[in-house]
Amino acid sequence: MQEIKKYVADHKQRFLDELFELLRFPSVSADPQYKEEVLKTADFVAQKLRDAGADKVEVCPTAGYPIVYGEKIIDPGKPTVLVYGHYDVQPADPLELWHTPPFEPTIRDEKIYARGACDDKGQFYMHVKAFELMMQTNGLPCNIKFMIEGEEEVGSNNLGTFVQQNKERLKSDVVLISDTAMISMENPSLETGLRGLSYLEVEVTGPNRDLHSGVYGGAVANPATILCQLIASLHDENNRITIPGFYDDVLELSQTERDALNRAPFDLEDYKKDLAIEEIWGEKGYSTIERTGTRPTLEVNGIWGGYIGEGAKTVLPSKASAKISMRLVPNQQSDKITKLFKDHFEKIAPKYVKVKVTPHHGGEPVVTPTDSVAYRAAQKAIAESFGKEPIPTRGGGSIPIVALFEKELGIKTVLMGFGLDSDNLHSPNEKYDIANYYKGIETIPLFHKYFAELSK
Repeated sequence: MQEIKKYVADHKQRFLDELFELLRFPSVSADPQYKEEVLKTADFVAQKLRDAGADKVEVCPTAGYPIVYGEKIIDPGKPTVLVYGHYDVQPADPLELWHTPPFEPTIRDEKIYARGACDDKGQFYMHVKAFELMMQTNGLPCNIKFMIEGEEEVGSNNLGTFVQQNKERLKSDVVLISDTAMISMENPSLETGLRGLSYLEVEVTGPNRDLHSGVYGGAVANPATILCQLIASLHDENNRITIPGFYDDVLELSQTERDALNRAPFDLEDYKKDLAIEEIWGEKGYSTIERTGTRPTLEVNGIWGGYIGEGAKTVLPSKASAKISMRLVPNQQSDKITKLFKDHFEKIAPKYVKVKVTPHHGGEPVVTPTDSVAYRAAQKAIAESFGKEPIPTRGGGSIPIVALFEKELGIKTVLMGFGLDSDNLHSPNEKYDIANYYKGIETIPLFHKYFAELSK
């Protein structure tokens, strides 16, 4: 451990400078205007893998953005770890809410502020630097492969094809991912499950054109009003989702499991204070920890219609739209939930409007085993690095490719994230603590060490 700490200490400024270089690329996969920047980011990642000591580094083309692959095989007889991450980021909008430019990383209060700082550039780059550390100190105890993609934030639509076509190349014993959060530096944790996702868009159309709200208001249905009514009807008075059949496949936790989950450190008042809210909201009968990790949800991610520019325009809009995501829990299937939503939304739409539901992407929920060699290696690594055993938690987010890896490659995943829930993921002023970045670089080599030892 001392050798690891010394290497990090000797190179910490360079490690930070390189991350800043990576963060300056506006690699927004959702917006075509950033296409060239996304491609430049892939080339940058590939070069840094080569610099760290990886062999057979390749920027692999797909029907969308490329996947960066690299490996170091020290002995075919030793276990192999497949490191997954993504170099694309969410759009930075709304730009006016950022305190500093989103693609000019800035340090405030020992935190790095930039789009992608935590999700996932800062986290996957820890693995690149940990790999360099192991190579330079002759401490790489097992084989390692890297697969860093550029479409995670838009659904990883081409990753499945790549995995299916490269099963032999990707053959490994475990997938290691740092794209999740832990409770805190004082209370390190390991996520043992993730929710799935169904993401879609709805459009409500009324008249064949925008209308004067004085001339037609009160006689023609307003699509914006109807859309709001339809969305409001999707939750009942107990904040349960009203779509018929939505909960049919939900795997309910036992009381013992619920009690264990709620033993994780959590201060409700601090939670509310951090978010500047007076009270929490959610499905009746469940704690906040349960609601954000083990219960399905339906959220409006964006809504628009009519005139939203400066000043006034008294218009009755022809159309109104919303983007909606549903987080899913074990046993729920994204395709089934998407169909249930579509059928229900079309059924409840009144005759004075037309509705259109467009599915975008989805992913399946997963639960990772806590008795595997890989999970025990992660436990030991965190215990040594942090000085205390990690707490098992359930993550509220979604990484759809975890289920894909299990299906196509037949291997499980370890979710060893170093971010925090308060890192403003997908929001303005995304951040990542410098201490967490360095701690990840220190901890990851210990995972490889213990995984190799426990695999014998």
